[in-house]
Order: sequence, then C-alpha cells, then structure tokens
Amino acid sequence: MQSLAQIYAALASYQYLILFPATVIEGPIVTIIAGFLVAQGLMSFFIVYPLVIVGDVAGDAIYYALGRWGRNFGQKLFRLPDEKLKALELHFQRHSGKTLLLGKASHGIGAAFLFAAGTALMPFRKFLLFNTIGSAPKSLILMLVGYFFGQSYVRIGKYFDYIAIFTLAIAIIILAGYLLIARRLRKKEKL
Repeated sequence: MQSLAQIYAALASYQYLILFPATVIEGPIVTIIAGFLVAQGLMSFFIVYPLVIVGDVAGDAIYYALGRWGRNFGQKLFRLPDEKLKALELHFQRHSGKTLLLGKASHGIGAAFLFAAGTALMPFRKFLLFNTIGSAPKSLILMLVGYFFGQSYVRIGKYFDYIAIFTLAIAIIILAGYLLIARRLRKKEKL
C-alpha cells in the first residue's frame, strides 16, 4: 500500500489519469483525497464523482468474481458444507439487495459480503445494480469528508483503521450471537 502522501502527490500530479485505477485499489481514502483536490480547485466534482463510483464498483466486482469463480476453493477453505452453501444461496435469493447495501455501509468487512454474493451465484446485473446504489451515497459522503476536512487526510486514514476494527468486532459479536441462538433453537427442536 502506498503512503497517503504518495497517493495525494500522484493524484495531484496525474489527476484523472490515475483516479480510476487508484479508486479500484484504495477506494475510500482515494475518494477522500479526490474530494480534497476538488476543494482546492485541482479537479472537477462532476468528473471525479462518477469516476470514483465506477472505480469502487469495479473493485467490488473483483471480490464478487473471486467468490463466483473461486467457489469450490472458498467452500474448501472455509469448510463450508453443501447445506450451508445452499443456505447462503437462498439468503442471497431472498435478501441480496439488503445484504449488499449492509456490506457497502460496513467499512472493513464489506469484502466478505461481496465475496459471499459471488459464492452464492447472485446474478451479476443485480449485483451491479445494488452495489452501485450503495456506492453512490458512500462515495458522495467520502468526497464531502475530503472536501471539508481533506487537509486532515492522514488522521482520517487512521480513523478508517479504527472504524474497520470496530466494525469487525461488532460483526463477530453479532455472528457469535446468531450462532449461539441458532444452536439453542436446534437443541430445543431435538427435544
């Protein structure tokens, strides 16, 4: 990963030429820095905003593709039995939009949602639709953070690390609670 100062210098120098690939690789922080460059008058909001959305969605499509085409590998890696895989597919058939929007809103664990969408064989068009719907407001918020607080992008980068750790901890707690409740319900059904 490039340092924040290197990302800023590259974006300031090459602007739109590297904005899309940089967003694919380092979406949120690049979007914040791009918002700061818009505030300085070095880039246009009307060019930056669609580019960061498309870059973010393209980066997410990579995780989706890994889940879809690495399905057998992922099933073996995570020791996912066939019945759990079927349950994942059923979940995405019923709640794909909500699940993807939740994944877009959660920083740090969003890749797991994207990978799961691919693994569950969610139709790619539907994936693109919901992912774009989730990316548009998120990208706008990140650009506004950069626009108004961009001079503090180094501190903002550190806060992203804390947010990711916090989100991961909350997700683990929720998952553990879900598994505990499901286990107790199965025991009651057996009685």
